[in-house]
Amino acid sequence: MAQSSSPVSGIAERYAGSLYELAVQSSTVDKVEADLSRFEGLLSESDDLARMIKSPVFSAEEQFKAIVAIADKAGISGLVGNFLRVVAQNRRLFAVPSMIKAFRAIAAEARGEVSADVTSAHPLSAAQQDELKATLKGVTGKDVAINAVVDPSLLGGLVVKVGSRQIDTSLRTKLNSLKLALKEVG
Repeated sequence: MAQSSSPVSGIAERYAGSLYELAVQSSTVDKVEADLSRFEGLLSESDDLARMIKSPVFSAEEQFKAIVAIADKAGISGLVGNFLRVVAQNRRLFAVPSMIKAFRAIAAEARGEVSADVTSAHPLSAAQQDELKATLKGVTGKDVAINAVVDPSLLGGLVVKVGSRQIDTSLRTKLNSLKLALKEVG
């Protein structure tokens, strides 16, 4: 895995690597990945939770108590529950989204997959995701794990990022290109 110069990504990769090793030892990689996805969903649904993990205003004790309560209520236990507790105690909650992304990348690489970040204007159906996976497999030669995100501002189309390659077929980009072309003509 390529190392980044960002301190946050370095922290995220170290924590994710440790979590992955523990998950492999206990044969719970799939469960850990599912629990991390569930916590990521909670983060995306709650502005208050996102604010709490990013804000240095909250003390380590306040963050720890909040994470314990949230993990218990959401049924996130085992390795991920303990992981979140350790991260909170070490004042590293701000890096949890990066840790989740790094864990997914490590797990995908171990399975021989590549990860694709797909942004669409509307949620993709299972059939659309399967078709996209098959198309990307033809391009990359590897199985593809899709991390889907919805961004209504795209208006339509997709933005697909696999490794360092990005394909932007969004309607927003096409309209912006058309706008620029019209400005040059007029």
